Amino acid sequence: MRKQILILCLAIQAAALAQNDKLTLSNGDYLEGEIKGMNRGVLKIETDYSDSDFAVEWEGIASITTRTFFLVSLSNGNRHSGTLTTLNDQKVEITSSEGNSILVDAQEIVFMESVNRDFWSKINASIDFGWDLTKANTLRQASLRSNIGYQAERWAINTHYNAFASNQDSVERVSRDDARIGFRYYFQKRWFGGVSTTFLSNTEQKLRLRTNAQLGAGTYLLHTNQAYWSVSLGLSYNSEHYVTSSDDRESMEGVIDTELNLFDTGDLSLRIKVTAYPGLTQSGRWRSDFNTDVKYDLPKDFYIKIGLTLNYDNQPVAGASDTDYVFATGFGWEL
Repeated sequence: MRKQILILCLAIQAAALAQNDKLTLSNGDYLEGEIKGMNRGVLKIETDYSDSDFAVEWEGIASITTRTFFLVSLSNGNRHSGTLTTLNDQKVEITSSEGNSILVDAQEIVFMESVNRDFWSKINASIDFGWDLTKANTLRQASLRSNIGYQAERWAINTHYNAFASNQDSVERVSRDDARIGFRYYFQKRWFGGVSTTFLSNTEQKLRLRTNAQLGAGTYLLHTNQAYWSVSLGLSYNSEHYVTSSDDRESMEGVIDTELNLFDTGDLSLRIKVTAYPGLTQSGRWRSDFNTDVKYDLPKDFYIKIGLTLNYDNQPVAGASDTDYVFATGFGWEL
């Protein structure tokens, strides 16, 4: 009886091992477990001998064999689903559930998502804080930056909220708040479309609330495991409410947007985003937004971030500045 139980346990263990995904790293190390997915050049795998997932750079993987089915996106925008196996010539074979297969170069794979991933594993989030205190005039500054997103294979939702406030003796309080919620759908090749709504309030431009609803489409000029660069065009409806209600405005604008993200630079990552809004119903008016962030990753998913946000309006209301900017540093954590 004991012998039968032992044989059964060994058979169960062997079956469990057979279901595991396997990685061989370029330094000869070997990992076995459940691959959660890969994005921005980093693959995550859960093992039985670790209390947290391993994060492995895609370039550091010599071979991969999966029992899990993945939705796979390539750098040319094509998408496939199936299991993955590295062949001797460094090609990766993607085999569908019907038995059909396709060979691709490993570096062509820029995104993998497990078909069986649960809701929480598709969420990404981060939050960071900054605080400054100066004795002179009791200057106090605080900043908050946060975002949360949900990434599926064909679509994504992202939202963020940022706040900045400054108080100083004998000086009027300065504040700035901005938020955004957006939806993006990925078509074949490198094309995508999306809708979004942004909100902005800042005292420098006497703006109580700007609500901007956008609709547009774009493409990736570059999409690899080291970086991506996208451009898009669209239309927006702009509604502005100022401190003086007689200055309130509504208008239609064009949208020209480009974003560059470099994330394979060691522990550093760089993001630059520029958006221009040429006026359509307000002749001669145009606005622009510039955002850049430099992030340095720390252990345990902590990070340090330095960011600059600049807004420009060539036709500000009376008494308001045409430019508003925030330079912020923060310490944060990401999921």
